[in-house]
Amino acid sequence: MIYKVIGIMSGSSLDGLDLVFAAIQEKGGAWSYEILEADCYPYPPQWVERLSQSTTLDAASYLVLDQEYGRFTGEKILEFIRDHGLDYQVHFICSHGHTSFHEPGRGMTAQLGSGASIAAVTGLPVINDLRAVDVALGGQGAPLVPIGEMHLFADYDLLLNLGGIANISCRDPEGYRAFDICPANRLLNAIAMTLEMTYDDGGKRAESGTLDPALLDHLNGLPYYHRKPPKSLDNAFATEILLPLVLESARGEGALRTVCEHIAIQISGALDLLGRTGPGKMLVTGGGAFNLFLMKRITGILAPREITVVIPDDRLVKFKEALIMAFIGVLRWRQMDNSLASVTGASRNSIGGALWSGKDD
Repeated sequence: MIYKVIGIMSGSSLDGLDLVFAAIQEKGGAWSYEILEADCYPYPPQWVERLSQSTTLDAASYLVLDQEYGRFTGEKILEFIRDHGLDYQVHFICSHGHTSFHEPGRGMTAQLGSGASIAAVTGLPVINDLRAVDVALGGQGAPLVPIGEMHLFADYDLLLNLGGIANISCRDPEGYRAFDICPANRLLNAIAMTLEMTYDDGGKRAESGTLDPALLDHLNGLPYYHRKPPKSLDNAFATEILLPLVLESARGEGALRTVCEHIAIQISGALDLLGRTGPGKMLVTGGGAFNLFLMKRITGILAPREITVVIPDDRLVKFKEALIMAFIGVLRWRQMDNSLASVTGASRNSIGGALWSGKDD
């Protein structure tokens, strides 16, 4: 059967809501996909503010925001369906939601965007709350995307996503492993805002900056980077820990330059944590792949390791995670494992996601 699914991703960089309409098929145990339509709907300033401040709300206000953001998401899905002429073609929706709280050590993770509200607005079946079961089983609940990378991108040894947080996946004889490396676009964009920019286009301002060696050593020495995986990060690590550290020592272009170097070094260090010594091929996606200076530093640092860096077409760069949300939804629909214990550290693989019905007919 071919499943035609809308996958939705709201990344920690808060640039917008990514939607993919994909055809996903399984034949003889092998999966294939086709991205039929894809779009990003930027967040209005008020939604950037509301989502970024969500963790400061009292319980009742947080629950109201969850419902209202679900309705907002449902309305954007309907807009996407109208914009691309998809009426009566969508089998179901899988929405990641927007991560607010993520503390797996305390058995807790929360993504805004009520599945019930999305189903009520769209009239379509909705799958959401993808991380909760894994966390309940003692896992990190993250990263989620490796299950999709394992099945849909088997040609690559390594897969790097440069979103709000940089994360890496690795295929090796011991099993599939993945973890969050370090903040990326969330931190770079926050620094860019101090220069009255939403982001550093192509990394031009970072390239013109001066490296701050003392700050770089301080960042690289943070305890998280020396912990062995499985491990994961929340947005607060970027905004509440790293950003103040950076701005205490450097400003503007120098801060951007130093953080780009930090990201590149941590990506190389991630290969050490994975025990990756041989040559390989790495697929790079996420908004950071468009930061030419950052990619130059990553490629340069990885060159002695004989890692070939591959940046795919722009649509896959932008929408790979939304595509994988659609795939995770298909696995949930079929009652198949969609979270890997080898990645998250949970006690077993699991089937994650709550299912909300659409219309009665």
